[in-house]
Amino acid sequence: MAKDKKVYVCRNCGANFAKWLGKCSSCEQWNTLDEELVLGTPKTKQSYTPKTGNAMPVHMVKSGGEQRAILPDEELNRVLGGGLVNGSVVLLGGEPGIGKSTLLLQFALRFTKRLLYISGEESEAQIKMRAERIGIENENCFVLTETNLEQIIHQFNEVGPDILIIDSIQTLHTNLLESSPGTVSQVRECASGLIKLAKESQVPVFLVGHITKDGAIAGPKILEHMVDTVLHFEGDRHHTYRMVRAVKNRFGGSNELGIYEMHAAGLREVSNPSEILISQKEDNLGGIAICASMEGMRPLLIEVQSLVSSAVYGTPQRNGTGFDMRRLNMLLAVLEKRCGFRLGAHDVFINIAGGIRTEDPAIDLAIVAAILSSYQTMSLPSKSAFAAEVGLSGEIRAVSRIEQRIAEASKLGFDEIIISKFNKFSSKDVKGIKVIQFAKIEEVFTYLFG
Repeated sequence: MAKDKKVYVCRNCGANFAKWLGKCSSCEQWNTLDEELVLGTPKTKQSYTPKTGNAMPVHMVKSGGEQRAILPDEELNRVLGGGLVNGSVVLLGGEPGIGKSTLLLQFALRFTKRLLYISGEESEAQIKMRAERIGIENENCFVLTETNLEQIIHQFNEVGPDILIIDSIQTLHTNLLESSPGTVSQVRECASGLIKLAKESQVPVFLVGHITKDGAIAGPKILEHMVDTVLHFEGDRHHTYRMVRAVKNRFGGSNELGIYEMHAAGLREVSNPSEILISQKEDNLGGIAICASMEGMRPLLIEVQSLVSSAVYGTPQRNGTGFDMRRLNMLLAVLEKRCGFRLGAHDVFINIAGGIRTEDPAIDLAIVAAILSSYQTMSLPSKSAFAAEVGLSGEIRAVSRIEQRIAEASKLGFDEIIISKFNKFSSKDVKGIKVIQFAKIEEVFTYLFG
């Protein structure tokens, strides 16, 4: 029997090295090698007979179509692109305690068909306690505490579920490898086995993934390439709202967003997030603007808050919550260089209300309007919304899906929406709201503040 030995495995690409290197020579990434202990001679992997066939032109291949299972969770259906595709593998990642296990257990208890929930972190009694707190009973939901991949596959064949949930992939191990659970090789091998199981049985599989302190899913980067869909479950613990965001989706859009509200009894789906993301206030306050944004195919009205004050402590501060700081610095430079607003000696703080984080460029004009409102100590019209991108020369640029943005603002009772002069839309579809178009920031400032 061979002696125990140490190897160094790249967490990004999975390449093995005999000694530690600062840079992986395979994927050219720095500081990605982790030490793993290999105990004795690794067991031989089971061999299988590969599928035989001949290559053919793509137009002659028969299309099997996408067979989707409609889930009882409408927000999850939206993020997955209209339902769960048979044989697909979905990876759900998020911070500890954010609600990943609660989301999947709540979905499992509401699913009408047979489902197998595998937990490597909780006992059956703990899962039962959480199910009682949610308050849903389901005879078709089977639970099991197991971390061995071979035993999981055996139970899968015994139960015959329509959906398999693994919580979490980092706790599993296979007898084919001698390394500890959670190592790069174990995560990669266990994920490969579950993907093979899903494709052969055409049963969808949910995998829960831990994340590192940098926010990336723990384990090899190839894990995200292997699965069909990658979802991030995110949100601020000090807020009640949670968001499921699709980062990768082979069967739908990769920019969809689902919103939930956390309660003591579980997660509640938020069907109309625009109403909860806009704060209810009696007086018009300066530094607040409403943006008509898009998350995938879903229009959202979000509140942008700004505070501009004199920098009495020397170097001006620039701080943004829920918004890209580099984008904020660019907008401030445009306001100072192109429009003549002296913001270099002022602290500027930006906050997206409700704990939402957005990357929609249409929020630029709302950010600019909120900053100017706080800078001038004048409030904006409470029934005005904004939807436009701001260029480096101070021009107001067009954004996509403007009709949906206008319709959402109209539905929530806004009187006007300010957009780019270069946005084309059908006036027949605009009802109950005034659409105002500008080409320069100076024109917007003159219209708002005179």
